[in-house]
Amino acid sequence: MADFVTGTTRGGKSWTPKFVEHIDQKLCIGCGRCFKVCGRDVLELIGITEDGDIVDAFDDEAEKKVMSVKNAGNCIGCESCGKVCSKSCIAHLPQAA
Repeated sequence: MADFVTGTTRGGKSWTPKFVEHIDQKLCIGCGRCFKVCGRDVLELIGITEDGDIVDAFDDEAEKKVMSVKNAGNCIGCESCGKVCSKSCIAHLPQAA
């Protein structure tokens, strides 16, 4: 069994944070709820063209806007982004210690 990074709450309880791992861009509707709840600059809105190329979210070529993991290393494992996602497209995993 693997040991994972753990933390301690203010009340002294142990917990295992789960860090953002992946966003399923086929399910994502680009609503931005996850982006708004995260204060750690982990996520960014990107655009996807008809051909599947990634472009700036506000580029005229963007057919669809979706969220992407920009700075995974900034994630603190609170899972707030996943809790506000109406499409359940954000995957979280614990990190091995």
